[in-house]
Amino acid sequence: MRRTVLRRMILAAAVLALLPVCWSASGGTAAAAEKAPVFDVITVSAAITPPIAEYIIQSIKEAAKSGAEGLIIRLDTPGGLDLAMRDIAKEILNAPVPVIVYVAPSGARAASAGVIITVAAHIAAMAPGTNIGAAHPVSLGIGGAMDKTMRQKVVNDAVAYVRGIAKKRNRNEDWVERSVRKSESITAEEAFRLKVVDFVTTDLNQLLSQADGREVFLPAGKKVLRTKGAVINDKKMGTRQKILSALSDPNIAYILLLIGLAGLYFEFSTPGVILPGVIGGISLILAFFAMQTLPVNYAGVALILFSIILFIAEIKVISHGILTIGGIVSLIIGSLMLFETPDPALRVSWSGLLPAVAVTSLFFITVIAIAIKAQLRKPQGGQEGMAGEEGYAVTNVHAEGKVLINGEYWSAVSDVPVAKGSKVRVIRVEHLKVRIEPIVS
Repeated sequence: MRRTVLRRMILAAAVLALLPVCWSASGGTAAAAEKAPVFDVITVSAAITPPIAEYIIQSIKEAAKSGAEGLIIRLDTPGGLDLAMRDIAKEILNAPVPVIVYVAPSGARAASAGVIITVAAHIAAMAPGTNIGAAHPVSLGIGGAMDKTMRQKVVNDAVAYVRGIAKKRNRNEDWVERSVRKSESITAEEAFRLKVVDFVTTDLNQLLSQADGREVFLPAGKKVLRTKGAVINDKKMGTRQKILSALSDPNIAYILLLIGLAGLYFEFSTPGVILPGVIGGISLILAFFAMQTLPVNYAGVALILFSIILFIAEIKVISHGILTIGGIVSLIIGSLMLFETPDPALRVSWSGLLPAVAVTSLFFITVIAIAIKAQLRKPQGGQEGMAGEEGYAVTNVHAEGKVLINGEYWSAVSDVPVAKGSKVRVIRVEHLKVRIEPIVS
């Protein structure tokens, strides 16, 4: 009996001793699962403009705040604005978390400003079938063209800037200089061979696998990347940022400008309609906001405004179409000059420009034609509208008499005698009397 009790006591003690071990093992497994590294992923497939820069900078800050292991930028860009690019590069260089730039998918590119953003990343990778390069600076803003000395200054500044970034990230300084000076562009495989990027990888999972254990340098010091088994947190652009990004498209800004001008013109020419004025005002405000983020040539804006003035003048002054033609020419030239830059990503495309000019010109020509037709139309009603109207003599008419015109009785006079019942035509109205003439059959 005593032996049975002793055995039970020993068994209970063993179970109690094992409980903390089991609890520790299960708790450790859960903790390990909870601490799996997380990488935020954003996609940038647009020109580099201030709204895009704001989106990337905000994403880096959110990744650091949420405790993510790092941020991956899936990049496909034709280039963009120098100031927006520098804001992004500065944020990446000083980011508290690792930033990986992945030029993808196949067919994507990191051109112009995209080169500097890729080189600035802690880890740079490209998908097969992508390319990088052509980072030669272009002249932006009013005037567009630069003289030889100014152009050389801009190029030298860009070279020094990109070489400094490449040296900090231990990348090929000579190639990035050639990309700026000679607009050199290379494939993903060449970029890997020349040590411009760290990996050529087909997808994010392979990228994370290759990046595991790599050392990167943050402002706080050296950090070893833990990417094995990482959780990918794909983050979408917010509605506000989507709207701002869309507005920064030169084609959208240009169309909004034309809609705004057309709406206000219609409202001023036909007061009281209200809706065109509201739409025009909103469109103009959005267009002006977009132009703050783009290299606008204000001579182009002035020419577009001048074209509207010429269209309005055509209504007031009959020029037999000369003012209308001048307005169309001014509109076309102003549209071409509006975003004067060699960078195609920051210009209005021909596929957007030609239809917009055609529709806008047709709109104003139609409105002008209607206005001129209304001016030339015979007056309806009133004394002016009585001229040419026909009726019948109610009495004999000479020095005085009565006629019936459009169901109304009028006192009438005539230069020749008119017999009662004769068909008559009004010549004009004189002091509330109509001067008539007989209609000879």
